[in-house]
Amino acid sequence: MSDLPRKAVTRTAKLAALPLGFAGRATWGLGKRIGGRSADLVGRELQQRTAEQLFRVLGELKGGAMKFGQALSVFESALPEEIAGPYRAALTKLQEAAPPMPTDSVHAVLAERLGEDWRELFTEFEDKPSAAASIGQVHRAVWHDGREVAVKVQYPGAGAALLSDLSQLGRFARLLGPLIPGMDIKPLISELRDRVSEELDYALEAEAQQAHAEEFADDPDVFVPAVVHQGDQVLVTEWMGGVPLSEVISGGSQEERDRAGQLLARFLFAGTARTGLLHADPHPGNFRLLTGDAPDGPADKWRLGVLDFGTVDRLPDGLPPTIGTSLRMTLDGEAEAVYELLCEEGFVKESIELDPDAVLDYLLPIIEPAQADDFTFTRSWMRTQAARIADPRSPAYQLGRRLNLPPSYLLIHRVTLSTIGVLCQLGATVRMRDELQSWLPGFTHAETTAPSIPEQSHSTAEETTA
Repeated sequence: MSDLPRKAVTRTAKLAALPLGFAGRATWGLGKRIGGRSADLVGRELQQRTAEQLFRVLGELKGGAMKFGQALSVFESALPEEIAGPYRAALTKLQEAAPPMPTDSVHAVLAERLGEDWRELFTEFEDKPSAAASIGQVHRAVWHDGREVAVKVQYPGAGAALLSDLSQLGRFARLLGPLIPGMDIKPLISELRDRVSEELDYALEAEAQQAHAEEFADDPDVFVPAVVHQGDQVLVTEWMGGVPLSEVISGGSQEERDRAGQLLARFLFAGTARTGLLHADPHPGNFRLLTGDAPDGPADKWRLGVLDFGTVDRLPDGLPPTIGTSLRMTLDGEAEAVYELLCEEGFVKESIELDPDAVLDYLLPIIEPAQADDFTFTRSWMRTQAARIADPRSPAYQLGRRLNLPPSYLLIHRVTLSTIGVLCQLGATVRMRDELQSWLPGFTHAETTAPSIPEQSHSTAEETTA
């Protein structure tokens, strides 16, 4: 395959063919049923073929197409099981791999961005990429000082491709909507477009990653590789091995799933509280479980390795206290106070009047994980929530349509929902309330200052990579 397809007409034609392919398969399915095959069997085959085409095209095009596919993949848990089965393998595949950029293209980018003598910066450089994603791919190498490093190389033309793809995908977002019940796809695509320029800027990414690396240095629960070198379209960071989170999702023991889930929930809240930055791309491909010197040791010694800081939300004061305060008051049953706060923050527009008790009834099932000492996230729970909000006959659906999501909360909402989706894929039992009490401003009654860093006692600081 040549490098990232850049001609708008080529990319547009591939993406525009998707809805035509969906319609063609529907006709094919009807023909099979007329021929005597059962509706269930034909339906499953139809879904599988649709998934294969959709994610094959998104993966081949990389750019915004693949970025959209990765964002969509974390919501797999919300799909009804009869649909989720055929889609699951195709969705998960996007989280870890994509067709690579040719070697000569990689060398050309490195020569242009690091200089013709770029090879002198490395004592070793593997031409075969170790990972490929939406706007670039990663090569394993050894820096000239002996450190193992990851070299992230941006695809030529990635910026134009991202914008072109997301514009095109927005045109038929309605056709993709049924993949995720209860979720409006168009705002997701619009929000992804808003983040394109930041993700293309490796200087911003290096700054965000280094801030995390320094804050979590010697942390017993979280590890972030340090930045080694940054140039235009090239980013060099310390190498991080470990067990991909996707492997824990597909075959981990319950103990491993629980540990991974707890660490993921902790990073969601602690990362923002400690750095003022929200890691905004929480799909499984961006996480590793580090086992240190004991790969077969107990999971409670694992650490969460975090990659890809291209998309972050800058929140210098941490998550808005409104989130923690409204969550606490909802758990306490303070319907009037919750409603008043939501109105003040713009979640309820001035022209809308709702019953505070109905709003409380709408919110309580969603925040169930914060009520118990520990909560088991499951695909069935996620599907129940999605169905409740998506069913036009449901009071929750009618009320949800009248609520508003202020722009300043859009990315926070997506990241939280995405993280919950991954927890459901893990089937993890998580002490969510512990994390909220430790890290979420406003969740405890008397909180007036930023949350402090609690004592850590899970593992030693020597653990860095697998």
